[in-house]
Amino acid sequence: MIIVKREIQNGIEKSLFKGKIIIIYGARQVGKTTLIREIQKKYSNDSLYVNCDEPDIRQALTNKTSTELKNFIGNKRLILIDEAQRVINIGLALKLLVDNYPDIQVIATGSSSFDLSNQIIEPLTGRKHEFYLYPFSFSELKTIYSELELNRLIENRIIFGMYPDVVLKYDESENLLREISRSYLYKDVLQYQNIKSPDLLERLLQALALQIGNEVSYNELAVTVGVDKKTIASYISLLEKAFIIFRLNPYSRNLRNELRKLRKIYFVDTGIRNALINNLNPLNLRGDTGNLWENFLISERIKLIKNKNIVRNTFFWRTHQQYELDYIEEEKGKLFGYEFKWNKKTFKEPKIFIETYPGSEVNLINRNNYQHFLEI
Repeated sequence: MIIVKREIQNGIEKSLFKGKIIIIYGARQVGKTTLIREIQKKYSNDSLYVNCDEPDIRQALTNKTSTELKNFIGNKRLILIDEAQRVINIGLALKLLVDNYPDIQVIATGSSSFDLSNQIIEPLTGRKHEFYLYPFSFSELKTIYSELELNRLIENRIIFGMYPDVVLKYDESENLLREISRSYLYKDVLQYQNIKSPDLLERLLQALALQIGNEVSYNELAVTVGVDKKTIASYISLLEKAFIIFRLNPYSRNLRNELRKLRKIYFVDTGIRNALINNLNPLNLRGDTGNLWENFLISERIKLIKNKNIVRNTFFWRTHQQYELDYIEEEKGKLFGYEFKWNKKTFKEPKIFIETYPGSEVNLINRNNYQHFLEI
């Protein structure tokens, strides 16, 4: 079995046994169980793994005293609680453990940040470290592929995405991707938020999938999907918390004609996006290659920032006069702008951006130089 070391593993291991609960959030099928099992290998004789999908495990952790919890875990020092959001009031159980047994290290995973967060924020204030696990990042794949192999794989990864099973089981990738998008994608949102209409959710996702790279209007989405704007905003927020999509807001500081209200919405995984619109065609047969390349690179860049715990603000930039940059990062007041083109080797940088924000940098990222952008 091929194991890809995850970039957040070192950070998690450095946080062990410092008197804090460790919470790992992430969508289903991104490798949370594999990650904590890899960490467990270093403590194999002194650890306990439990899966809260099992009814008896849920019962053992629900509404228990600190003594009862200690009897359950015994003398183990490292406790790994998988799918912790399945336990009612899990935050209270975790609080009892960290307060009464500070020498015990608990790692809890949750496949839906909105549900687990709601249960733990209050009880675990000041008592937790949080980590986020995404599908594989392209830079993580350099541990199993050479630079030449990664360059050969880039188109395939743009189309089929970065979910671990989809990447590692190449011959089954299409079926696995469709299974994830069908069976796992909505599971947490539907189960924990009592959404009555999965069809509505799917229509919204399909509408968003067709708009990647473009500014999104909630009013227009409401008309397209057939619900009110408030419902659209609520569903988009849930989909973000379930690690299916993410938003970029417009950058605006100095120009009165910069966009301020619209936002762009991208998919965390481009394979999921393509499966939703039932288009897994190669790039040379697609009409959305440019937008797909943009989504892939921005998602990979954000994974890199999150995985390495880099502090940066992220935006896009556009004016009403149609001057634009696909993606901007702000670090310590300095702006770094990027334009993404699959094939083009040159582009005309917006002079007004450089003049308005002196000292900023603008770069074109294409298929020939993306490695540096993704730190490969």
